[in-house]
Amino acid sequence: MKKTEILEMLVKSGVVAVIRAESQDQATQIAEACALGTVAALEITFTVPGAKEVIEHLAKKASHQILLGAGTVLDPETARIAILAGAQFIVSPALNPETARLCNRYQVPYLPGAATIREVIEAMECGADIVDLDNVADWIKAGACAVGVGGNLTAAAKTNDYASITNLALQFVATIRQARDK
Repeated sequence: MKKTEILEMLVKSGVVAVIRAESQDQATQIAEACALGTVAALEITFTVPGAKEVIEHLAKKASHQILLGAGTVLDPETARIAILAGAQFIVSPALNPETARLCNRYQVPYLPGAATIREVIEAMECGADIVDLDNVADWIKAGACAVGVGGNLTAAAKTNDYASITNLALQFVATIRQARDK
């Protein structure tokens, strides 16, 4: 899939499920629950033990309707590992210019975090495709193209309640659609 197609799907989705888990199995189950909840973009964070293997597994199993990304990517080496495992986009908590260059080289969307206007400008100058801002609950209405949802969405995994994750994912998708329609 081309970079522009991935970016279009991210924007259309509106929700990126940020998956943090205590094990590979838990991360896989959370991802499957989110997909059942029609979340079209999944971000496996590199805080998950064996994140590379989770990405590889999901990349082999996932349909072309699901976007698979890697999160908490702090350096270009980790970005390269994630891309080779099958990640279609890379998310960082903050801008890393070397990671931006690597992602640009391989035409993989790069979404660094930013907290200030200066950080947003620097990320744009480095070629970041989407600058992911913290505290984005109302950003869709203000013009943001998507929001990342982590612990609020996936907390029920601690009690193995994956059905709740699916239901909450459906609610997030519906809320994004409603916010876009207003």
